[in-house]
Amino acid sequence: MTVLKTEGLTKIYGSGQSEVTALDNANLKVEQGEFAAIIGTSGSGKSTLLHMLGGLDRPTSGKVFVDGKEIFTLKDEALTIFRRRKIGFVFQSFNLVPTLNVYENIVFPIQLDGSEPDEAFVKEVIDALGIGKMTSRLPNQLSGGQQQRVAIARALAAKPAIILADEPTGNLDSKTSQDVLSLLKVTGKKFSQTIVMITHNEAIAQMADRIIRIEDGHITIGGENND
Repeated sequence: MTVLKTEGLTKIYGSGQSEVTALDNANLKVEQGEFAAIIGTSGSGKSTLLHMLGGLDRPTSGKVFVDGKEIFTLKDEALTIFRRRKIGFVFQSFNLVPTLNVYENIVFPIQLDGSEPDEAFVKEVIDALGIGKMTSRLPNQLSGGQQQRVAIARALAAKPAIILADEPTGNLDSKTSQDVLSLLKVTGKKFSQTIVMITHNEAIAQMADRIIRIEDGHITIGGENND
């Protein structure tokens, strides 16, 4: 089943002589359970693409389908709700709430949506990521690698249709990066989670099931999962 699809996705910033085409007719598909890496150099359009996939920014033209829903037909408030329920995010900067402990950070987006967390599932996620002994700690009591594990747990806990990871190892050393990425991959498989990660790091990208390359706003390799 196709969980994520784009059609002719284009994003243009500015106008006239200052016009910049950040994305140019980008088409891709990601299937249920896949771990896909989008790789490109700085300025290639990969961050813009991820923002469009996550509904964080609207395209100039084109469509994004998440779990069968064309997300940009939704108005802002409905899109925010859809994003909270269907898309999990893992950011380079962790984005944990400093005044909440580990467990509270993990379930916070679920509670923000007015729902009750599935405590058995949350515990399973926490155990799978090896952070069971840290649930009462605050973020500033954790290492970078531990904080990123918490961010992954938070993304998984809401059972989204897809997880989008934005340079998730960018603030980590090489060994911790490998450990975190291995955990992301293993837990993704364990919970049948679909993951799309952007990175500029070739070694990190090689850990994915499929590599999608983007250059100058064009997807050059791997946009279709049968390429």
